[in-house]
Amino acid sequence: MRLLLNIVWLVLSGLWMAIGYAFAGLVLCVTIIGIPFGIASFRMANFALWPFGRQLVDERGSGTLSAIGNVLWIILAGWWLALGHITTGVLMCLTIIGIPLGIASFKLVPVSLVPLGKRIVDTDDANALVPRR
Repeated sequence: MRLLLNIVWLVLSGLWMAIGYAFAGLVLCVTIIGIPFGIASFRMANFALWPFGRQLVDERGSGTLSAIGNVLWIILAGWWLALGHITTGVLMCLTIIGIPLGIASFKLVPVSLVPLGKRIVDTDDANALVPRR
């Protein structure tokens, strides 16, 4: 079922979102200061491409720089991205068939809002779901 949902997601919105995140990551990697944000954008592109069967977990010990970076990200881009994912999720949930896709769009809100200090893991991997020390 995950494979089918991922294929439908990929065709309807995942490919375009992933291209957008990858393009933003390339632009952000132009400067040295933007490289951590660019890497986070590439990680979001990967998650946006194939979201079913994966989830977001906190990375322990990500530190103060990650928190400062997330504050900057929220102010500059995060709230726009989160608003876009919420709007897309609501529109997809208007149909019964689109409800799983809307839920996947809502699942992308936390990573688009605060991408630093997070990691994406498979839901089947029980060891990956336990926070690292």
